[in-house]
Amino acid sequence: MILTPVGEKPLSFTLPVLAAAGAFAGIFVGAANGSVVLGILAGAIIMAAIGFVAVTLLGEGSEKATRWGLVALFAIAGYLLGALPGAVVGLLFGWFFGWFAYWVGFGRYRAKLVPYLTPGQVLWHYSFRVICGAIFVFLITPILVVMPLSFNAENFFTFTPEMLRFDPDGYSLRHYRDFLTNPEWTRAVKNSLLIAPVATIISVSLGTLAAIGLSQSHVPGKRAIMAILISPMIVPLIISATGMYFFYSKIGIVGTYWGVVLAHAVLGIPFVIITVTATLVGFDRSLTRAAANMGADPITTFFRVQMPLILPGVISGGLFAFITSFDEVVVVLFIGSAELQTLPWQMFTGLREQISPTILAAATILVGISILLLASVEMLRRRSERLRGLSPG
Repeated sequence: MILTPVGEKPLSFTLPVLAAAGAFAGIFVGAANGSVVLGILAGAIIMAAIGFVAVTLLGEGSEKATRWGLVALFAIAGYLLGALPGAVVGLLFGWFFGWFAYWVGFGRYRAKLVPYLTPGQVLWHYSFRVICGAIFVFLITPILVVMPLSFNAENFFTFTPEMLRFDPDGYSLRHYRDFLTNPEWTRAVKNSLLIAPVATIISVSLGTLAAIGLSQSHVPGKRAIMAILISPMIVPLIISATGMYFFYSKIGIVGTYWGVVLAHAVLGIPFVIITVTATLVGFDRSLTRAAANMGADPITTFFRVQMPLILPGVISGGLFAFITSFDEVVVVLFIGSAELQTLPWQMFTGLREQISPTILAAATILVGISILLLASVEMLRRRSERLRGLSPG
């Protein structure tokens, strides 16, 4: 839907914008080829020239042919600079800048914006999205780099020439095979699977009860109690681990299974409290009063009325508690023992003592598990909103 008429913009606006975008892209291309300054200058000049040719000389009538020509041109340039990976990057650059030149040059960026926005408001509208996108890229890039490296056929933490050429001989599942068959790794996975579920059950049970209790209006000092209960999330982990070590050593549970479980439960409880408390904000308390008027005791009311409605929040908190326990390494270094070595501990030991790409295979598997769990959390959040009437069914 077009809200604002669009048309060709003056070159005094189009060329500087395209040059700035080309200079930004040139930072990465120049860094990959050993000269950032040259990359910035070349990127700015090339994009300004493309904008002038595409918008002024060729116009909208030749848009499709121009965009495909840029895709081919950038792909060839990328291949000359960086072989096949460079061609892929060049292809993506050509597609984006071919679209971007016409999007800016003919004012299409205003088509879906209301006409009364000032130039400054339009600039902020897109700048905000660019900033969010840049943050997302910087956060996700380290994860994306780990995944292909886990398929390295050699015992290196870097991309080999074979991998960069997309040579099948440069890729292998050997590190995943080692992860699934090596006794050290399988024992670590077993310990994590024995500790995390029990810690999650304790976290969910205590955290849910605490959230329900703190949601009552007559509880004195609710803010102080809440601050204490979520302090493990705020206090630096090394401080929490040190405190747990000295306290647990006094009661003799350092190096035991239940010591690690209780430590992980303490770390997971704040996540449960926060998610359940957020769910209780929209809870209709007249339902519990109606159940009490019908003769239901508090336990029946909780399990038959309240729990089904807050269950998505409880499960979401449990998933966060499980991830916290499964990924935690600092506390288990203080509280655990050689027999209770968890998967993150094994990864930490591998990084410190022997650099093996098996660590990358384990990390890739953990990332996959985390993505599945977070997707489950999002599905439960939407279900909770539907149950509370905050979103359409």
